[in-house]
Amino acid sequence: MLTGGQVADCTAGAELLARLPGCDILHGDKGYDSDAIRRQVEDRGAMPNIPPKANRRWKNCFSPFLYRNRNAIERMFCRLKDFRRVATRYDRNATNFLAAVCIAATVSYWL
Repeated sequence: MLTGGQVADCTAGAELLARLPGCDILHGDKGYDSDAIRRQVEDRGAMPNIPPKANRRWKNCFSPFLYRNRNAIERMFCRLKDFRRVATRYDRNATNFLAAVCIAATVSYWL
């Protein structure tokens, strides 16, 4: 799902969580640290493991040990951003951008 560069991550979080398959623990980035997203994850029967933002007064439960495995996802995105076309988003059409990401993923992980 593509959003504008100025749009916060948590605004698209509700729609992303609607498509989420069943899980026990959901790891998320600091951009998804909002009470509404935490409630939605808990309503689906999962435990949110999201690091709290620095400006939060009440720090939620967070396990850095479980969060360590999330670096594989970050490495995957960094590998895709090695392709200049993906990193700078030359394609303004969402379909063309998805095609560029698929080609970059194929070249990165298959070849």
